[in-house]
Amino acid sequence: MSTVKAVREVPVEIPSDDFHALEEKVYRTIELYKSAREAKVAAERDAQRVREQLELREEEIEGLRSEMISLKREREEVRSRVEKMLKQLDVMTAEESE
Repeated sequence: MSTVKAVREVPVEIPSDDFHALEEKVYRTIELYKSAREAKVAAERDAQRVREQLELREEEIEGLRSEMISLKREREEVRSRVEKMLKQLDVMTAEESE
């Protein structure tokens, strides 16, 4: 019973300065947590915006790629037609020379 009595005699009171310091630490921790949570929300919002911009850029790149392919085909078609016309001119020039 002496140990039980010794526990009962331990003062339960915390000096007010220590309690005030602990209270301040708790409030600072709460504020830090709020700030971290707000920063996380902002970072997630920014990341979503970047993902959306990346998706738009990828769509833009795909559109440009398709346009480039189309222009290359058109260029080859024009080249082929010009070569055909030049051959006809060569034939006509050769016939006139004969």
